[in-house]
Order: sequence, then C-alpha cells, then structure tokens
Amino acid sequence: MERTLVLIKPDAVQRGLIGQVITRLEYRGLKIVALKIIRISEELAEEHYAAHTDKPFFKGLVSFITSSPVVALVLEGKGAVGLVRRTMGATDPSQADLGSIRGDFAQDMGRNIIHGSDSPESAREEISRFFSDGDLLDYDRDLDGWIIES
Repeated sequence: MERTLVLIKPDAVQRGLIGQVITRLEYRGLKIVALKIIRISEELAEEHYAAHTDKPFFKGLVSFITSSPVVALVLEGKGAVGLVRRTMGATDPSQADLGSIRGDFAQDMGRNIIHGSDSPESAREEISRFFSDGDLLDYDRDLDGWIIES
C-alpha cells in the first residue's frame, strides 16, 4: 500500500471544513494512519516549500501556511498519491472539477484548501518532515476487503 501526506490548510481550518475534507478522503477508501493538528513554523514552511524559494509568491505562501493551524494526515491506500490528487482537484480551483474538494470549496489558488504530495517519492520526504516513524500506525480494517480486491 502507498502512503501520502495531506495538509488541510489554514483557510479550510478557519472555515470549519476539516471534517468535510477528511470525509471526502475516507469515502474514497483511504485509511488514516496518522493525524494531528499543528502550527507550522516559518522554518518548516520554508523547508516544505523550498522548491519555490525563488518564485515571487514564496513569501506569501510561507506567510499563509504559518498563519493558522493546519491538520496533517498520512493516508494509505492503493495508489494513494494519485487518488488523493484526483480527489483534491486541480491546484487552481477555477480549473477544478465540481465534486472535487477544491472544485466544491475553493475559489482562489492562494486559498485552495488542501495540499497533497505529488509523487510517492515526495510523499515519503514530506511524511518524514511532519511525522516520526512512531506516529504512523499499521492496522487492519475489516472493510478493506470491500474496498480493494486482494
């Protein structure tokens, strides 16, 4: 099974959408193996968004993600990275399909509700940035056989 990181961003937290976002991801059959609410430090934000350091929106990105708590989750499932990305919708909410998280809850790219890892490699790196190995749980769910054919 593949694992991926999801951050429910400050705009979703402030708007009371945490439950809605988690529900959508669980309805897809993804299993939560770690979850916490945190306040991201400026240093952690700069590390997380290091690929955008030279871009004009970098400072605003760091300022936004550190402005309020976020909910960090690790989700597990068959093809979890791609499944989460399709469930989130396009990065620009104006291009996101209705029925996706961003298509239903966001209007602006700078306030787009959710972050999800973009590849299995970045998922491993991002998970280790926000969670220790001891935070990640391995457990069986009786319903998994009804979600994934073995």
